[in-house]
This record gives sequence, structure tokens and C-alpha cells, in this order.
Amino acid sequence: MTQGADPERAEARFHLFDTAIGPCGLAWNSAGLVQVQLPEASEAATESRLGRIAAASWSDALPPDISDCEARMRAYFDGAETDFADITLDLSRANDFTKRVYAELRKVGWGQTTSYGALAKKLGEPGAARAIGSAMGKNPWPLIVPCHRVLAASGKIGGFSAYGGRATKRHMLQLERADADGAAPMLPGLFD
Repeated sequence: MTQGADPERAEARFHLFDTAIGPCGLAWNSAGLVQVQLPEASEAATESRLGRIAAASWSDALPPDISDCEARMRAYFDGAETDFADITLDLSRANDFTKRVYAELRKVGWGQTTSYGALAKKLGEPGAARAIGSAMGKNPWPLIVPCHRVLAASGKIGGFSAYGGRATKRHMLQLERADADGAAPMLPGLFD
């Protein structure tokens, strides 16, 4: 959908900010946070991806809740135990199942992990592990909806759709002191 076709998206704004791992970004509208962007290969790539996906325009004028989210993200990547469970999200593009998945996952706090199967059981849908994996792969709010805390049934890292993939996920878990499988180092991620 193009920016002009959706009034909520037409008002969307985004902002980039520096963190210990590189430039991150937030996109928002009047309904809440639209997207979180972890660093890409370069600041230009981060900005391009955030602006394109969120169909938003740049802004330095941050509403208080977005400014607070930015501060929490900076603190998180500096190693501080940080909670994002109260950040308001614009869930208008998520279906009911995905909304339930994200709500349940937001209960998994700092340093904790879960599995796709465990999330499915908590939702009362024990056969939905693959559907939960699909929802994680489309999560527009990595870190805020902590998909990095979801592991494979074996306890292995599993996938991660942010730049750097599994290596980035592993480093985020290590930052929280929740290393999953302790496997040998992989290709560089955001922290390398």
C-alpha cells in the first residue's frame, strides 16, 4: 500500500539514532510504533530500509513516548536491563493470531528465552509452532517484540531476520546473559 492510500501511514514519521551497535531507527504514527530498525550494513542502508518499509518521512521532532523508546534502546545496547513491554505498537496490519503471538512474546523478559512450541502451547494452539516462526520472521519491532528470545525446540539459536542473522541474535542473547546453544562463533553480526 502506498503512503498516500492509508491515512495512518501518510502521517508516519521515522528517526535514526546512534547506539552502541550502530544506527537504529524508529517509525511511528498516531497509533503507536510502526517499526523498529536495527542497524543494516551502513547508516544509509538502515535509513533506506526504515523509510521504505514504514512508508514514513524523516522527523527530528519525537513524541515523548518515541523519545523514551529511543532512550531505552540506547540503554539496552549499552548492556542495561531494559523492559519494552509497555511501548505502544500500531498493530493495525497484524491479524488476530499474530497479535496474540506478539502479546504473549512481550511477556518474555530480559534474559529469558522460550521456544516456538512453548509459545504455541501458551496460546492454546500446540500445532502452531511454524505459524509462530512465520510471525517472528515478519516482526516489524525486533527487540520491542523480543523475537530474539525465541529458540528452536532443541534450544539452538534458530533464525533471525535482522541484519547479521543468527550471529546478531546470539549477541543479543549474550548481552542479556542468556546464551542459547554456546555453539562456535558464526559470521559477524551487529556487534562485531
